Amino acid sequence: MTRQFRDGRLIIASHNAGKVAEIAALLAPLDIAVQSAGDLGLPEPVEDGATFTENAILKARSAALGSKLPALADDSGLAVAALDGAPGIYSARWAETADGRDFATAMLRVHEKLGDNADRSAHFICVLTLAWPDGHVECFEGKVAGEIVWPPRGGRGFGYDPIFSPRGDKRTFGEIDPEEKHAISHRAVAFHKMLDACFDKYSDSDDG
Repeated sequence: MTRQFRDGRLIIASHNAGKVAEIAALLAPLDIAVQSAGDLGLPEPVEDGATFTENAILKARSAALGSKLPALADDSGLAVAALDGAPGIYSARWAETADGRDFATAMLRVHEKLGDNADRSAHFICVLTLAWPDGHVECFEGKVAGEIVWPPRGGRGFGYDPIFSPRGDKRTFGEIDPEEKHAISHRAVAFHKMLDACFDKYSDSDDG
């Protein structure tokens, strides 16, 4: 049976400011006190899992154990069909440079590897893992399909957003208003699955 979230506090297991802001915005209607792993000075665990789910579990459990509170972790990335699903779980690593993480470099790398390939299809994947200090976890996956565009467009969002156009929309995630993106993103799909499964307390209060 899926475990229900009954606490008033939740740790977002991330040091990525853009990701923390997006998850916090999704959580805002639930009236839960939210802090990030970065706010608490918790260490970033080594993400050596072979899948998005394994990495999300690693991060969520690390933050839950370190804070003694339930923690929510996200592992997400861009999967490009013509690149056999790359960068996939290595999406952040593709942005690593000698001067730190730079997603302009990562986006250029995707563009160069695609070359003249006519297949521009891609999708964003997100796995959200909710973990408790006793080690119990619940995992939820969300996907959104689209295509790679070039050059990058839009200064909103973060990561690969400026080169990803969701199916049925000519705009990139970098051009879409954040509130609109929150309603359709891979993270939103996973979040609503989690909400339906683990947050009936909050759903009931909304219905009442």
